[in-house]
Amino acid sequence: MKTITNYQDLKLTARLMAFAFLGSVWASAQVGGAPRKASSLPAYPIKVSANRRYLVDRNNIPFLIAGDSPQALIYRLSEAQAESYFADRQAHGFNTAGWIDVVCAGRDYPRNIYGATYDGIHPFTGFIGGGTDWTHYDLRKPNEAYFVRLDHIVELAAKHGILVFLDPMETAGWLSTLRNNGRADDYSYGRYLGNRYRKFPNVAWINGNDFSGWKNSSDDALVRAVAQGIKSSDPGHIQTIEFNPPTGSSLDDPAWTQLVSINGAYVYGPTYVQMLYNYDQKPVMPAFLMEAHYELENVGSPPDFGTPSVLRREEYWAMLSGGKGQFYGNRYTWSFARGWQAHLDTTGVRQLGIWKTFFDSLPWQNLVPDQAHTVITAGVGSYGNIHSTRVSESDYCTASKTPDGGVVVAYVPTARAITVNMASLKAPAYAKWFDPTNGTYTTIPGGPFGNSGRRQFTPPGKNSAGDSDWVLLLKASPSAQFHK
Repeated sequence: MKTITNYQDLKLTARLMAFAFLGSVWASAQVGGAPRKASSLPAYPIKVSANRRYLVDRNNIPFLIAGDSPQALIYRLSEAQAESYFADRQAHGFNTAGWIDVVCAGRDYPRNIYGATYDGIHPFTGFIGGGTDWTHYDLRKPNEAYFVRLDHIVELAAKHGILVFLDPMETAGWLSTLRNNGRADDYSYGRYLGNRYRKFPNVAWINGNDFSGWKNSSDDALVRAVAQGIKSSDPGHIQTIEFNPPTGSSLDDPAWTQLVSINGAYVYGPTYVQMLYNYDQKPVMPAFLMEAHYELENVGSPPDFGTPSVLRREEYWAMLSGGKGQFYGNRYTWSFARGWQAHLDTTGVRQLGIWKTFFDSLPWQNLVPDQAHTVITAGVGSYGNIHSTRVSESDYCTASKTPDGGVVVAYVPTARAITVNMASLKAPAYAKWFDPTNGTYTTIPGGPFGNSGRRQFTPPGKNSAGDSDWVLLLKASPSAQFHK
């Protein structure tokens, strides 16, 4: 994480706006050159599907999480800048801001000792315990002007069809504040947030942030108190939590089981390892990639630089290992560090749009990971180790299929033949190679291929970026006339 510089510019006059259901909002952002109509926007709020494997909107339409991570947005941006940012993200296919810190101070924002907005609005109006920095804020005294600003940010996100995960008090910076206030006041602060934001349909909650302190029962109880306070007054919005860098699952701490409804994966190693772990956990709930390598950052153990190739591997591995979406991150746009505007529309951002378009064309919500290798029977590669295998060095092939045998998808990160058990498909199938760097398809000649026996498929050389990763797509067609 990078240090952020505090700027003081101007103050904006706050006004609380009436808010209507997002399904009625029309948005004019361009996606792939075509206008994005209101009917294509999710009808918030988001909820868990009946089978508890993915998210759906108010109309039970599957919701694939495609999120950026603009954590410092309320600290660094004006409302006009925030709207421009949301419009840009909508145009690239993002539907989620995952996440925005409600308050920004501490480790990730060391120069913002009051947790103020860029123009000087403090989040609280009083202190406790004799101190005068953010760790001694009195959580019983929220500053109306500050939270009106946050209201407006949530509304701007809604205008652009974006679900906002709010982190009520991110633990990398505010755990001391929770300790100084005590559990009862932490709970009351959560109730305040829940009461305020339950009327906004496009809100979800994410607790923690690099939170290894859950292993300390007293600290864990303080963070849980905020989440419990939120849930007591806002039971309709989903919650989750981020545990344990460099790896973690939202269900690692059993005490949180009754509070979270989606299971986030935090991993800097090969994402398939953590995602399969999350997918198999009980109770069953949607699993998603909460945090992995950010674009343009060199982090993790072992480290890896967030190149487009690394990001692609993480994204397709995660989705084909039981994931139902992900949060993307960028060195400049998580913190809105100096120069962020020049790093807004990156290769990684464009790739995530390609990723979303590809999976949106499929019944992604029904994909089940091929954990036993009954679909891809050879050419799988080496599984590696979550703590020692670099993302950039893993050659592991992940695959999923729909239970009805209608679709098989496999991600091949390095060039080699893979063998498919064609009996996995319900009928003869057409096959294509998908280039994850530019979104184009290459039809594999000879189809439809029979749905019996085993067949090898070999990627067609380098992709458009000069790399060797490809996605194999097999679609069964019951009406196809199979010719041997």
